[in-house]
Amino acid sequence: MCSSDLYTPLPHEKPMTRPTPKILVPLAAGFEEIEAVTVIDVLRRADLEVTVAGLGELTVRGAQGVCVQADALLGDLDLSEFGAVCLPGGMDGTLAMMEDERLLGLIRDLHGRGSLVAAICAAPMVLVRAGIESGQRLTSHPGVRERLGAAEVCDQPRVVRSGALITSQGPGTSMEFALALVEEICGASKAEELATAMVVAVPPAAH
Repeated sequence: MCSSDLYTPLPHEKPMTRPTPKILVPLAAGFEEIEAVTVIDVLRRADLEVTVAGLGELTVRGAQGVCVQADALLGDLDLSEFGAVCLPGGMDGTLAMMEDERLLGLIRDLHGRGSLVAAICAAPMVLVRAGIESGQRLTSHPGVRERLGAAEVCDQPRVVRSGALITSQGPGTSMEFALALVEEICGASKAEELATAMVVAVPPAAH
């Protein structure tokens, strides 16, 4: 009899890798369109499985009036199937996510397991509501940094990693943020491959 716990790969065999997580991108009315669509697009370019979930409706209107069709309603999903979550900003959308106990529970569970939790712009406020910010390095839109609770708040860099917790600052940092998520899940070479294919410019140095 063989036990998988005792299995040792032969020299010619590839080592086993962790499974690629299913990623949830929740949308509530008033979400920031650039942040949401950039993340969804780039993650799918990386051949990752992304589910866009409307908190209350399938057609979700963003902060600038752009409507996005979600794949499913959050309440119809088995959230235990997801291994990562990415929260777009937009103040109205963020406030709605802060009140959704289903989403807060998923965030707490993923963070407790060391799985990827990501938020951009105002959405790091949701991490505070979930109670996972203490002792973490976070960034956000400058307008909400005083609302990041017990986190260590960072002005720079534009994308901040704190273990498997990744945060960023706003619409203008959306591409960097999305590529950081690809790097976290797929590795640096895949992120570099996508950046080259999309002709992503290196951010200008701060003056």
